[in-house]
Amino acid sequence: MKACNGSKTRLSEYFSLLALLLGTSGCTAFLAPRDPFPATPPEPPIESSVPRELDKVTLPRYVIEPPDILLIEGVKLVPKSPHKIETFDVILVRVEGEFPEQPIDDAYPVDADGSVNLGPTYNGRVKVVGLTLEEAEDVIRTHLAQMLADVQVSVSLLDSVGAQQVTGQHLVGPDGRVNLGTYGSAHVAGMTLEEARAAVEAQLSLKLEKPEVFVDVLAYNSKVYYIVTQGGGFGDNVVRLPITGNETVLDAVAGVGGISQVSSSRLWIARPAPNGVGCEQILPVDWEDITRGASTATNYQLMPGDRLFIAEHRFQRASALVTQTLRPFESIFGSLSLATSTLNRIVRFGQANTF
Repeated sequence: MKACNGSKTRLSEYFSLLALLLGTSGCTAFLAPRDPFPATPPEPPIESSVPRELDKVTLPRYVIEPPDILLIEGVKLVPKSPHKIETFDVILVRVEGEFPEQPIDDAYPVDADGSVNLGPTYNGRVKVVGLTLEEAEDVIRTHLAQMLADVQVSVSLLDSVGAQQVTGQHLVGPDGRVNLGTYGSAHVAGMTLEEARAAVEAQLSLKLEKPEVFVDVLAYNSKVYYIVTQGGGFGDNVVRLPITGNETVLDAVAGVGGISQVSSSRLWIARPAPNGVGCEQILPVDWEDITRGASTATNYQLMPGDRLFIAEHRFQRASALVTQTLRPFESIFGSLSLATSTLNRIVRFGQANTF
C-alpha cells in the first residue's frame, strides 16, 4: 500500500510538472489573441491630391496672354483741357436769344468737313474742327449774330471720337499690347484683369482726365490643352482645345468624338512642369473604370498645357508595320508583273504578224 501510494504521489507530481512546463512554454491558449491591438492606430493611406471629377479645384487668377481678346469699355473718358474739337466729335450747343420756333439746344455731330449743321434757319454750317470749346462758342456766336440781336452760346463736349476707339474688342498682339487708337497702346500680357485695367487707364491718362475703363476677357484663346492620338503607325493626330476650367478626361475624349478605331484604352495625362522646378507629371488613366464603372478616381481635371495621350492599339501598330514593310515589295512585284505582261503581249503581237 505504501508503494502504491508512493507511485500515485510521484505520478501526481509528474503531471503537475508537465502542466507547469506547458504553461511556461511559448504556446498560447486556443482563440487567444496572438498580436495585441496596437496602442496607436496605423495612419490612413495617403490620397492623391490631383483634382478630379467630384473633387475639382478652381484655376488660378487668369493671366492675359496673346492672342486673347479683351473687351474694353470706357466708363469715364474726358479729354484734358484744352480739348480741340475733332471730326466725328459730338458737341452740345445751347443758345439763348434764338428764334422761339427754332430753338438751338441739342447735340450736334461734327461732320467729315469739320462743321456742325445748325439748320437752314441759321444759315446752315459752322466750321469748328480744330477749335477749343471756348473758340467754338465765339465762332458760333459770331455766326448767329448776323441774324440775332442778342445771343448767348454755350458749347460742351458730349462725346469724343477717342472714346469710340477705346470702347470695343481688342486683340492682344504678339508683343503683348492692345491698340487704343490715337491714345497709343498698353502692354497687358502677363497681367490679371485688374492689372490690365490699371495699365490701360495709365496709358489713357496721358491725354484724358482721370480716365476709367472696364476690362474683361471676351475670348480665352491662350489657355489650352492638347489631345494626342496615336494613329496606329500612320502618324499622330493632335487637337488643340481651349480650356474653361471644368474639363475632365471624359470631357476631353467626348470633345474629339471618342476613342478612334486604331486606339487602345491606354490613356494618360502628361502634365508639364516649369523649367527648373521639377519633373513632368504622368497621370495614368483607367478608361474602363471611368466609362463602365463610373469611377472618378482617374477622371482627372485637366489643367492648361496638359497633354492627354491616347495610345494606339498594339495590333493596329503591328498591322501597319507589316503593311509598310511589304508595300515596297508589292510595288516592285507589281511593276515587274506589268512589265512582264507588256513584254508577252509585244512578243505575241510580233509572232502573229510574222506568220
